[in-house]
Amino acid sequence: MWTLAGQGCWRRRALASWATRAARRGLPGPRPAPTRGAAAESKTPDRSYSSADRKEKIDMSRFSVENTRNFSIIAHVDHGKSTLADRLLELTGAIDKTKNNKQVLDKLQVERERGITVKAQTASLFYDYEGKQYLLNLIDTPGHVDFSYEVSRSLSACQGVLLVVDANEGIQAQTVANFFLAFEAQLSVIPVINKIDLKNADPESVEKQIEKVFDIPSDECIKISAKLGTNVESVLQAVIKRIPPPKVHRKNPLRALVFDSTFDQYRGVIANVALFDGVVSKGDKIVSAHTQKTYEVNEVGVLNPNEQPTHKLYAGQVGYLIAGMKDVTEAQVGDTLYLHKQPVEPLPGFKSAKPMVFAGMYPIDQSEYNNLKSAIEKLTLNDSSVTVHRDSSLALGAGWRLGFLGLLHMEVFNQRLEQEYNASVILTTPTVPYKAVLSSAKLIKEYREKEITIINPAQFPDKSKVTEYLEPIVLGTIITPDEYIGKIMMLCQARRAVQKNMMYIDQNRIMLKYLFPLNEIVVDFYDSLKSLSSGYASFDYEDAGYQTAELVKMDILLNGNIVEELVTVVHKDKAYSAGKAICERLKDSLPRQLFEIAIQAALGSKIIARETVKAYRKNVLAKCYGGDITRKMKLLKRQAEGKKKLRKVGNVEVPKDAFVKVLKTQSDK
Repeated sequence: MWTLAGQGCWRRRALASWATRAARRGLPGPRPAPTRGAAAESKTPDRSYSSADRKEKIDMSRFSVENTRNFSIIAHVDHGKSTLADRLLELTGAIDKTKNNKQVLDKLQVERERGITVKAQTASLFYDYEGKQYLLNLIDTPGHVDFSYEVSRSLSACQGVLLVVDANEGIQAQTVANFFLAFEAQLSVIPVINKIDLKNADPESVEKQIEKVFDIPSDECIKISAKLGTNVESVLQAVIKRIPPPKVHRKNPLRALVFDSTFDQYRGVIANVALFDGVVSKGDKIVSAHTQKTYEVNEVGVLNPNEQPTHKLYAGQVGYLIAGMKDVTEAQVGDTLYLHKQPVEPLPGFKSAKPMVFAGMYPIDQSEYNNLKSAIEKLTLNDSSVTVHRDSSLALGAGWRLGFLGLLHMEVFNQRLEQEYNASVILTTPTVPYKAVLSSAKLIKEYREKEITIINPAQFPDKSKVTEYLEPIVLGTIITPDEYIGKIMMLCQARRAVQKNMMYIDQNRIMLKYLFPLNEIVVDFYDSLKSLSSGYASFDYEDAGYQTAELVKMDILLNGNIVEELVTVVHKDKAYSAGKAICERLKDSLPRQLFEIAIQAALGSKIIARETVKAYRKNVLAKCYGGDITRKMKLLKRQAEGKKKLRKVGNVEVPKDAFVKVLKTQSDK
């Protein structure tokens, strides 16, 4: 019988034989099992400490306001912002110098896969210069037009920027847009010409472009190679010399601006804060100006680039703060935090982001609705530029109508949902927000306003109810080599664009400004522009209000029944081509039935396009070998009557996978 005593005896024999074998081979024997009292002592000190205790807390009071600099790196896509940030982190000792340091601050999986920055990231750098130690708070920002809201938020916590320009590409569209964001915020701009190590680099020509377009003297430009680390030290010295320290008061009561936040499953909301007045330390009771709720600060610290707890944070510094906020709605970006019983005037915060593109989002399976709801709430905390409205559909069930800043923003949001929260969703065709001016006083009273905004095409009002329709327009900037100018102008004209300006920025590069209807550029304009110009043209746009347009609501009918999910709003001139394209896609996606399916695109009662899915049919003439023609006609007539009857009683249900195929945006063929 196997007893506990037997187990002990067996274990002793095994240890003894192990010790004998080890002695013969000259190896160390087994370690004796520790006693219960010694067990606690034998633990290595590394494991007994928490990660917070292991890090030595930094004393932030060493850095006076005069020795603090807050700056951002701004540039066009792929001009080397994140690579420059890596070199600055290495120079200041924040990370070790290794060959693996590639885009260290791009922490999201989607950023690594696509090679773009999506989220602005903060890092506090400690740098010795002329016998003084400086605290440099760096914010690395995205370069794509769809994430310009991240850039504008980051600039609110800074006093200066590094404007990085590629020595090979020169000034591009987003370089211009980001410069004016910094210029409007009255920040010091340090131009940095990167990639001077490339074979085709022409830094002298780029200096002239910067002088012509931005009116910055060419002798202020710093020429570097972020990849090789050439002359990067002079960038840090320029930050100290040219960017002013923050204008703050440490003796005033606490005023902290929340400029970003993330959700941690165990610690709750982690808020990134910029302190404009006062001091905050662990144990302080703070109040949110937005919710008026009181919290106790559990941890404060700086990002270096990983979280490093500190004793206190002082005015003029940028760091993170954890205060036990468990609900994702509690940490609003742009909120002001202040000490309990010491109320202050809230900071201005941020202009709310204006969504440019709307799309319906539905769970693939309705049982996943609550999980998806939680995932969207947590992700919108981290990406506050997304707007969320509840929505429902007969075919797809309960879901949401989400507003995004652009198509790439929508794709990245969807990818982050899949990667970070394991959520699979159906996204409907992206649409833009239209407006309609109501005609009668009765309708104005019903809607409580004269001008209504339409974000769901199914709610588009009839022409009889409105005096005019308005569509959103944007001011687009295109920078291109002059050899492609003819093709690009033809593309813009095909998209109903109106030329506003044209300017040579050097001998062979042109800057064009056009007014575009937003729905013409939102899906595939950027891809068409890149393919026409062999990838050399760059594009950026900004909101330019609304203009009147001849818009029509296009219904898609299956056997005479409207499919609500496929309703779209199009310009009158483009209705036929858009209707034909959707009908063709539906014909390829719908499964055949025992009866014929008529797929139609209609403007009101007028049918503008039609496709037919043929019915499965039995060969009723198979049994007729020759014989009189009237016999065959009788059998075919009876079959046709049966199909007609089936068509009346049969319902066409569009399967979800067919919806997904049709709703996937496809470029104009």
